[in-house]
Amino acid sequence: MMATAWTSAIFAVFTWWFFTGAILLIVRRSDAGDTTGHGKSVVFTVPLLALGIAGLVVSSTVLTVSTIYVAFLSTLLVWGWIELAFLAGIITGPERRACPAGLKGWVRFARAFNTVAYHELLLLGAVLIIGAITAAGVNQFGFWAFVILFTARISAKLNLFYGVPRINTEFVPVPLQHLKSYFHQGSITAAFPIGVTFLSVLTAYCGYNLLNAGTVPTTVGYALLTALATLAALEHWLMVIPLPDAKLWRWMLPAPTTTGKSNEL
Repeated sequence: MMATAWTSAIFAVFTWWFFTGAILLIVRRSDAGDTTGHGKSVVFTVPLLALGIAGLVVSSTVLTVSTIYVAFLSTLLVWGWIELAFLAGIITGPERRACPAGLKGWVRFARAFNTVAYHELLLLGAVLIIGAITAAGVNQFGFWAFVILFTARISAKLNLFYGVPRINTEFVPVPLQHLKSYFHQGSITAAFPIGVTFLSVLTAYCGYNLLNAGTVPTTVGYALLTALATLAALEHWLMVIPLPDAKLWRWMLPAPTTTGKSNEL
């Protein structure tokens, strides 16, 4: 079943890359369009969100190879729509101003949280809703995929706030330019080893279950989760290791807008 596991892992990596690139492409094109472009992109993709929710509902009742793939893709659709709504500046937080110079401590943390508060609450709500949808089902791989994405995103945001050596701001869209003032580029803090350790343990746990999977469907499911957790841990290491990870998507995106719209925030 190792061939099946490798195929599933490659599928997870490809879909992660493709979904990320598609979101960045939509956001970049909206940046270059009129002021309503971001809102339209979020509204027009609502059917994909609905499709993702429906896919999770249907796939949770049966544990087969096909339903596990459906659950995984459905999770990415839900996650992708929420991320698009965030990057489009539609669902962010009540604070949309840059961080004042010299702001420190809990005051800075509270202000930073208010820039993303609605987004974090929506993600948490999605975790609870997907958990409720799949709780009584035999296929919960979609739920755990969302939990991995959610955990990794929270850890990544905390590290960007507290400090990491490498911060790629190339893909920060026009509506979120103010967020860059809350990033801190510098030495790592305790948030980094805590986040990396947790994600590494999570990867090891998924890998252990993969090695001990007794059926083809569970092999596929744990291979998808192991690959996703590995990507999450790698994302953290790329905040430290100087590798040109932005090249994974830069080639497929149009040139960024130079209209200076960020001054409108």
